[in-house]
Amino acid sequence: MAESMKGLHRTCRCAELTENNIGDTVTVMGWVQKNRNKGGLCFVDLRDRTGLLQILFEEDKIGTENFERAGHLRAEFVIAVTGEVAKRGGAVNEDLKTGSIEVIARDLRILSESETPPFPIEENSKTKDEVRLKHRYLDLRRPDLQRNLMLRSKVCMEVRAFLAEEGFLEIETPMLTKSTPEGARDYLVPSRVHPGSFYALPQSPQLFKQLLMCSGYDRYFQIARCFRDEDLRADRQPEFTQIDMELSFVDIDDVIDVNERLLKKVFSIVGVDVELPLQRMPWIEAMNRYGSDKPDTRFGMELVDVTDVVKGCGFGVFTGAIEAGGSVRGLNAKGQGDMPRKKIDKLVDFAKDFGAKGLAYLCVNEDGTYKSSFAKFMSEDELKNLVDAMGGEPGDLLVFAADKNKVVWDVLGNLRLELARQMEIIDESKFNFLWVTEFPLLEYNEDLGRYQAMHHPFTMPMEEDLPFLESDPGRVRAEAYDIVLNGTELGGGSIRIHRDDIQERMFDALGFTKERAYEQFGFLLNAFKYGVPPHAGLAYGLDRIIMLMVGADSIRDVIAFPKVKDASCLMTEAPGTVDTEQLDELGLAITVSEESVKEENAE
Repeated sequence: MAESMKGLHRTCRCAELTENNIGDTVTVMGWVQKNRNKGGLCFVDLRDRTGLLQILFEEDKIGTENFERAGHLRAEFVIAVTGEVAKRGGAVNEDLKTGSIEVIARDLRILSESETPPFPIEENSKTKDEVRLKHRYLDLRRPDLQRNLMLRSKVCMEVRAFLAEEGFLEIETPMLTKSTPEGARDYLVPSRVHPGSFYALPQSPQLFKQLLMCSGYDRYFQIARCFRDEDLRADRQPEFTQIDMELSFVDIDDVIDVNERLLKKVFSIVGVDVELPLQRMPWIEAMNRYGSDKPDTRFGMELVDVTDVVKGCGFGVFTGAIEAGGSVRGLNAKGQGDMPRKKIDKLVDFAKDFGAKGLAYLCVNEDGTYKSSFAKFMSEDELKNLVDAMGGEPGDLLVFAADKNKVVWDVLGNLRLELARQMEIIDESKFNFLWVTEFPLLEYNEDLGRYQAMHHPFTMPMEEDLPFLESDPGRVRAEAYDIVLNGTELGGGSIRIHRDDIQERMFDALGFTKERAYEQFGFLLNAFKYGVPPHAGLAYGLDRIIMLMVGADSIRDVIAFPKVKDASCLMTEAPGTVDTEQLDELGLAITVSEESVKEENAE
């Protein structure tokens, strides 16, 4: 039966005790991790968020009744113990922070009993994700998850302290706002008092933070909750947290400077010394070298453009792609020339998942001959020139993609990472930061038949490219920048448009009429009529930062209550249905499509 803790006050957490406390009388409280009853002695490992502490129960010290109760303590019982800190009588446990001490109990109170949990509360749990997430309140007791969330808290506090010191103001922006186009899908919230109208949960505080610059607040930041109704991945959730900032009267160098120093401060928490300044690389260079705008630079194996080398060769796949305005590029997987055909076929299938029609390959044999999927279509000189251009040596595997640049980059960029994983050439101890700059301002959407903003419609074009905004929009570069770590985008931002004439030209390039622009962004455009300072900003994905700091495979391991792949919560069973009365109040009706019925019946 549970007891009251009236009159008791916890004096310290479990792992805060050291040998300096020997002889002190303390009161500790927590969860029973393990109970070892040795007859006349009972050893209980007590756990709280700081770690484990051994409690020794001796019948002559605590009394027969309490000793018997101690013997019946089970895992996850919540107890309070008062006793004296002593040096361990047995062997020291080198794996524990408190491994050289124990508390000899004088009093025991059972504050709460527990049923047998559905899985052990232990580090690196092998229990299925579905079971752990259904009982997330238990999963969060595991020491590794607790360390992750405590680190997350510490990072947030360091960010706040650093930015405050740099003159930033923490200002909250609305959670209920207006739906805007040109981004991911919004989560919509129906309005009861405005029937038929909807709020949108913010995908970011973008427009509001620009308005704060118009309002003269100079330097803003916020640790902001954001929402995007998009497909989930290991590093993506429907609701996530940004470290969001905006600065007035700055250029790119100013933004990068303050953020490099912020990153150095934050990563020092986990003992990573970030050397400044960080490397910068234009977007086109990143794509040409790595096939990615968020390249992992911890290893080489860069893309090689062999378009000029194979132009006019006898292999139609190569020449056809070049004639269609595309390119031919390759990767050299050093020492993989003896890869079995079955594994190569799997690489081909992998490439097809990213838009490739196929994958050409060539193995350089030790005797200088070739095993290839296309060698019979090329002359000996053409093959030699190709191998030389790729830096091929005996024992190497060369793989090639031929198509539009976008497809070739996507295929080889992802294949580069897959080969590196298979070859185990990625140094997991490295933290390689990189600024990717000079992104294209616009990208053409084939489905919509028009250009879209690669970042958002308020990104400033590079001044030297402004003359091409109407005549050659795809050529215009943006004053945008992303910060990348080990192949993961940590955050991104840009210099914003603050001039009316450039903003109008930007909307024209995106196919916006003046009426539509004001319908969607009128409040911002009106604000811009009253004196707007040059400004810029950046936002980090906090969840991704913590995931990389702790070496987790998924951001679910650094979020207290995450969603699963279909954006549902296994613990609360959200999303759920609501009463008809609530729907009527909102003027909503539910309709179910035939496809949904078929899917439900199929399940």
